[in-house]
Formats: sequence, C-alpha cells, structure tokens
Amino acid sequence: MSKTFHEIINSETPTLVDFFAEWCGPCKMMKPILSDFKNEIKDAANVIKIDIDKNPSAASKYQIQSVPTLLIFKNGEIKWRQSGVVPAHTLKEIIKKIA
Repeated sequence: MSKTFHEIINSETPTLVDFFAEWCGPCKMMKPILSDFKNEIKDAANVIKIDIDKNPSAASKYQIQSVPTLLIFKNGEIKWRQSGVVPAHTLKEIIKKIA
C-alpha cells in the first residue's frame, strides 16, 4: 500500500516535492537533475513530483506561483523552498543540512 502525500511529508525523512507542469521548459530540465539526485541520495530523502495542472488544490495550498517550484518537507514543515532549476549538488547539500 502506498503512503499518502500527507503521510510522506510528515515523516522524519526529508521529502523533496517538485511542483511542475508538462508545458514548462525549465520543468523538463529538472527531470534528469531530480533523477540523478535520487540515484545519489538513495533513501536519505523522498522525491515526489506534483503536476500543478492535475493538482490545483495542492498548488494553491502551497502558493505555487511559478514552476518548477521545489519544496523540502520534514515532519510536515517546509524546511526549504525555491523556484527555478536547481542543480543536483545544491539539492544534496540542502538535504544534508536538513536530514
């Protein structure tokens, strides 16, 4: 059984949430970056992608105004937030600080 979004972001494990849209060019650039990031950090963090067009309520709740917007949650709290393309090494440094 898979966990719900709420259960995942409330866990001890940091969770990177990528709010994206299919039509967004920079979002497409984030896809391989997030893939590399996940391969490098393994189980140190969760990575979730949320399509703002399919999940407008989530986009609204977290006040997503541009895509991609990345948020890192731990224990249900937003620990970090940034819009735009973020390099994998930067994401790893942030996860290390939060974890």
